[in-house]
Amino acid sequence: MSDDGRFIAFQMAKSRDPAGVGYGIFIYDIAMAKQLSGRAQGASYRAVAGFPQLPSGWTLGAVSGVATDAKGNVVLFHRGEHPILVFDQSGKFLRSFGDGLFKSAHGLRLDKDDNIWVTDNGNHTVTKFSPGGQVLLSLGVKDSPGEDDRRFDKPTDIAFAPNGDVFVSDGYGNSRVVKFNHAGKFLLAWGKKGTGEGEFNVPHAVRLDSQGRVYVADRENDRVQVFDQNGKFIRQFDGFAPFGLFITPDETVFVADGRAHRALKMTLEGKILGAWGELGSEPGNFILPHGITVGSDGAVYVTEINGKRAQKFGVMRGN
Repeated sequence: MSDDGRFIAFQMAKSRDPAGVGYGIFIYDIAMAKQLSGRAQGASYRAVAGFPQLPSGWTLGAVSGVATDAKGNVVLFHRGEHPILVFDQSGKFLRSFGDGLFKSAHGLRLDKDDNIWVTDNGNHTVTKFSPGGQVLLSLGVKDSPGEDDRRFDKPTDIAFAPNGDVFVSDGYGNSRVVKFNHAGKFLLAWGKKGTGEGEFNVPHAVRLDSQGRVYVADRENDRVQVFDQNGKFIRQFDGFAPFGLFITPDETVFVADGRAHRALKMTLEGKILGAWGELGSEPGNFILPHGITVGSDGAVYVTEINGKRAQKFGVMRGN
C-alpha cells in the first residue's frame, strides 16, 4: 500500500498462457477503481445468475474468447476439454467441438455466415469452422512461427470486412496486423513493435466499425489505434489496457480492461460512457477479463482468464 493509501501492489498467480500476462507485480489505483465502480449503475448492466450451464462434471479452463451467432447463441473458447462450447441465450448447453485441436485457445469471432474463427497462439494458427464444427480453412503453419506471408507468431484475434476480407492481429510475437482475402490469400501486413503511430506492443484484439475502419487493441501500450483497411493510421485513444474489444452495430465500443479488471463502454472516439467491475470473484467483478462481446439483445458477455468463467450482463431497463 502506498503512503497516501491510493495505490496497492499485488502479485498475480502465474498464468497458464506462456504468451500471456504471466505473473508479476501489478499496481492498482484504489481511488480510480472506486470511482468507476460507482459508475456501474450508469452503465445499466447487471450480472445474470446461472450462466452458463455446463454438463455435469464439466469445468471451464481459462476462458479466452466469446461471440454470439445470428440466433443469439453464445460461443465460448477456453483452455480445457471441449474447448469450443455453444449455449443458447439462457445458458443452456447445446454442443461442443474442438477436442485435441488446440494448444492455447485465444481469440474467437463469428463471420456473417456464423462460421467460427479461432486463433491458437500455441500452435500459431487461425482456423475457420462451419457452425457445426467442420474445419473449412486453416491459416498459418502449425507449430512453425514466423513473420512471412504464410506464418504467424502467436496470433490473437480476427475481424472481418463486409467484402469478406480477414484481419488477424499477430500478436504476441510479430506486433502486426495481417490482411487476407476471404479465401485466405495474403494481401498485406502492417506494424512493428514500438510505441509510435502504427506500432504495437501486443496487438491483442481487432474489430471493424460500420465505416470499415480497423480498430486494434494495442494492449501493452494501453491504447486502441484506428486505421483504414490498408493500414493508414487515423487516430488513437488510450488510458486503459484493452484485452478484449467489441463494436456494436450502433457503434458503441466495449472493452475488457484486463489490468484494471473492469468492463468499459465508450464512444468510437474513446469517451467512457460507463464502466463496471473491479478485481474479485463476485458476480460483476473480474479476475483478468479477456474477451467481450454484445448480443443482439444488448446483453454483454465477458470472459476471464484467471477467473476461469464467462459472465453475462443483462441490460437494466428503466435507468
